[in-house]
Amino acid sequence: MKNFNQFCDVYLKFLNLILAARQSAPFPALDFPEERLLDQLAVWWCQGKKITVLKAMQMSPDVSSTTVHRRLKTLRLKGMLSLELDEDDNRVKYIVPTDLSRQYMVELGRAVIQAGDFYRATNQSAETEQA
Repeated sequence: MKNFNQFCDVYLKFLNLILAARQSAPFPALDFPEERLLDQLAVWWCQGKKITVLKAMQMSPDVSSTTVHRRLKTLRLKGMLSLELDEDDNRVKYIVPTDLSRQYMVELGRAVIQAGDFYRATNQSAETEQA
């Protein structure tokens, strides 16, 4: 693959931007399972869908429901999600994003855009050098 190094540079730039965003204030430190769970929840939230605690506990076949439930608790304590009762059935709880988790997703989205900008800038430089 002739563009391997170029894509590696962009990928490394993306990883560094994501790491910087995740480590910046005011975000709490998240471990890998928490990041993964938050990513999975973001898919639902960004599509405007509600997700129940029970559904979230069943999302990852490779992770036990107990572990997911424990991670939901820690994410709630860290301010990255909250729970909302169903209007008709108080046994059903929905997982909803907080302002902090929305801000977190915005920062990660910005990192994607910056990595794309980096790619375009390096791609234009390469085209200019070839001309």
